[in-house]
Order: sequence, then structure tokens, then C-alpha cells
Amino acid sequence: MLPPKYGLAVALACASPAAAYCAAKPHAVALGAARHEPYSIEGDPAGAQKDETQLSVRPLIVDTKVKEWTTGDAHDVTARSFVVRRAVRLNDSLPTDRAARWVWQRGPWLLVDRDTGKITALHLPDFDPAVSSAVWFRDYAAYCGLNSGGKQLFAVVAQIAARRPLLAKKLAPWDAAHRPSPACAPAVWQRDPLKVSFQPADGAAASFDLVGSSAVLVEDGDEE
Repeated sequence: MLPPKYGLAVALACASPAAAYCAAKPHAVALGAARHEPYSIEGDPAGAQKDETQLSVRPLIVDTKVKEWTTGDAHDVTARSFVVRRAVRLNDSLPTDRAARWVWQRGPWLLVDRDTGKITALHLPDFDPAVSSAVWFRDYAAYCGLNSGGKQLFAVVAQIAARRPLLAKKLAPWDAAHRPSPACAPAVWQRDPLKVSFQPADGAAASFDLVGSSAVLVEDGDEE
């Protein structure tokens, strides 16, 4: 253990901007090679389409270690942060089963910081795997969502780190017992003027002009 005076000297040296050796160790973040796993509506009744039999999954690797499994395309939000959807490997074994049984499900969206290796699960408002398929633009996600009662389909635009959705408008009634699949076509973005369009399967198309706002995502180091 260093004497107090030497410990103070090291602390002062690390506080100096010129002390490069005291900088945080950079992290290596990457998505690995894709592989196809058995997948069905039986294993993922909310997230799977009726005709799906396989789910393409990729490992999210931080410093050579697999931290999560992901599915679908990633979207770069900034030069250092991206979003990708989590793939969950769920234990489907009954207490009476002798052999292990596992199923894959589509999970929440993840926000990944390449510099720090930090992974954060995003809580998108009214996002429901049965109806929601997010289409990203900048730090916005557009998708059809369900209200808390599960009987009303909404057009939703959420912004990362914002407390409230930028848009939440009724589209059509929703009947879970007779739901179309998919519930909506992918949302369509327009840059200038900022606009997003939705097409529910059982309703009229709707377009909304948006008042854009600056990104509210704070990446580690932004406040220093």
C-alpha cells in the first residue's frame, strides 16, 4: 500500500488532462455473426408471426464476452451509441419435464454505448410485441402501440431519454381475439418537413407532422 503522500501524488496526476495513462480503458463492442434458431408463435405468442419458423440472432459482445443476444438490424443513434432489439432465451420447461426446453422471444430494445460498453434496456411507451415494430430515425422510434387497456391502437413516436412520447394518437380499435398480423405496416418517415405515416391493417392511413426537438440523450462524458 502506498504512503498517503504518494497516493495524493497519483490522484493529482490522474486529475491532470495530460495524464493519458489515467484515462478510462476503451471497450470493444461488436455484434457477432448471425445464426438461425427455431422460433414459433407457440414459444413467442406475442412477438412471432404465424408463419415464422426461425429467428436470426446475433451475440452482443463487449470486451470478448457475450453480454446479450439480439435480433434484427441495429440503428446508429449517434457516432457512439446504437439501438438493437434484444432476443431472449427463455426457459420453457415444466416442473415435470425431464429434459430442458428453451424458446426464443423478441425482447425490448437496447441502447448500447460503444465507448463505455454500457447496455440499457429502453422502455418505449405503449410498446407491445403483439403489435409494435419500431422504425427508427435519428433518436426517434415510430410504431403502433397499445394503450394500457389493450383495446385501442395508437400511433406512437418515442424519443430516447424523453419522459413523454412525441406523438400518441388513436388509430383504430383493437380486438386481441381477432387481431390481424401484422397489426400495422412499418411506419414511414419524412425528413423535411418532419413527418411520419402509419397504416394500420384494419384502419385508415394517418400522417402526422412533428415538431422536432434536439436530442435529449446524454452520453457519459457529455456533462463534463
